[in-house]
Amino acid sequence: MNIFRLPQRIPRTHPLATLSRPFTLTALRSKNLPPRPKPPPDTEIEESFLKGSGPGGQKINKTNSAVQLKHVPTGIVVKSQATRSRSQNRKHARELLAQKVDDLLHGEQSRSSIVGQVKKKKAASAAKKSRRKYRKLDEEREAAGEEEGPEHSPRESEGSGQVQGETTIEEPKHPQENNKRP
Repeated sequence: MNIFRLPQRIPRTHPLATLSRPFTLTALRSKNLPPRPKPPPDTEIEESFLKGSGPGGQKINKTNSAVQLKHVPTGIVVKSQATRSRSQNRKHARELLAQKVDDLLHGEQSRSSIVGQVKKKKAASAAKKSRRKYRKLDEEREAAGEEEGPEHSPRESEGSGQVQGETTIEEPKHPQENNKRP
C-alpha cells in the first residue's frame, strides 16, 4: 500500500491531497515565453467578409464566412477561412493579425520568433543525442569485432571474401543516413 497515492474522491482542499501532486523540474527549466500578443484596437482594423473557396462544398462557396483583416497603420492583410463559422474565423484572423504585427514591431524579440528558436534548439539537441547514440553503438561494434577477431566461414570462397550463392546489399549503418541528400 502506497501512502502517497490517494484515491480520486479526496478533494484537493484536503490537507493530504498535497502529498500526491506530481513535481517535475521541466517547468523550472523552461524559458518563460513572452505573453501572447493582444490584437490591435478595432479602430486600426478594416474588416471585410468574403466568400470562401476550396473544400467545403456549396455552402462554403455561398456564404461570406471568410474574414479578411487589414491593419491600417502597417498595411498587413490577413485572411482566415479556418472554419465555416464567421465568428470563429474573426477570432482566428485577429490572432493571426496580432502575431504578424508583433513580428513586425519586435522582430527577434517577438513571441513567434522565440518559440521558433526554442523548437530549433530542441530539434538540434535531439539530433545531437541521436548522433551520440549511434557513435557509441559503432564504437561498441568495433570493440566487439576486434575482440572476436576475423572468422573464416566454411562457405566463403577463397579469393572473393563473399559467401557463395548469396548477394550482398549494402545498407547504411544508421537509419538517419536514409534521409540524407547527396
